[in-house]
Amino acid sequence: MKTSRSLVFGLTALAGSMAASPAMANDMYKSGVGGLYAGLNYTFFNLEDNSDDVDVGALSAKVGALATPYFGVEARAGFGVDDDRVGGVDYSVDNFFGGYATLNLANESPATPYVIFGLTRVELEAEGPFTTVTDDDSDFSYGVGVNIEMAPQVSGNLEYMRYYDKDNVTVDGLGLGVTFNF
Repeated sequence: MKTSRSLVFGLTALAGSMAASPAMANDMYKSGVGGLYAGLNYTFFNLEDNSDDVDVGALSAKVGALATPYFGVEARAGFGVDDDRVGGVDYSVDNFFGGYATLNLANESPATPYVIFGLTRVELEAEGPFTTVTDDDSDFSYGVGVNIEMAPQVSGNLEYMRYYDKDNVTVDGLGLGVTFNF
């Protein structure tokens, strides 16, 4: 757990130092936007634990920087807002956070496809009639998405990500969000 926090803080510091160069923002392609960014996402999570298949929701925030039109780093953190009940057990995502790198296909259009990968720590909870079980662990995460410029400093995004896949538990997410560029 200490390693993943260090990774998040390290990536955030790296993002800040890379975005500090004012000349960098002038070199970005239209869809790459450039510099620092922050955003909000709603993620539809699918949790699979052996035979249980659960759909829950989470809100998250992200901060990041594009070091070049093609490479960025970001940190994310979120918490569950929608639980699901299966077989008398309430499942939820308590919280998650991670540090990620993005490889962007910057171009002259308003759409920027990207791949994302990094490390995520997820805390899940299952609450039954007599007991509550929580589990938290970290895993390598990866996904694909697209940012679509909606205004000069605002873009929307759609993303699929595999956040966690260990010990017969998988956590996948389909996220919708908005990003503000600075």
